[in-house]
Amino acid sequence: MSTLHVVSHSPFTDGRLASCLRVCGAKDAILLCGDGAYALHNPALHSQGVKVFVLAEDSQARNLPVPDWASSVDYSGFVQLSIDYDKVNTWL
Repeated sequence: MSTLHVVSHSPFTDGRLASCLRVCGAKDAILLCGDGAYALHNPALHSQGVKVFVLAEDSQARNLPVPDWASSVDYSGFVQLSIDYDKVNTWL
């Protein structure tokens, strides 16, 4: 069963992303939105081998380039991801 993990908090202010990475499976993906987009600067995220998506509006608003190991999606892409994965888990 695959899960889309939605992370909206900065990885530099709390441990939500680290907790998310501990439970991510091989079929899972992470969607970064809001201040979660700052995780694009977190090398641990890339080294996990998990698919990473970022909401385009949030990376642009923070002037963050999207590295080649992550994919940028718009709101329609966000909706499609939530359909493509069996479950959606938001890390509140």
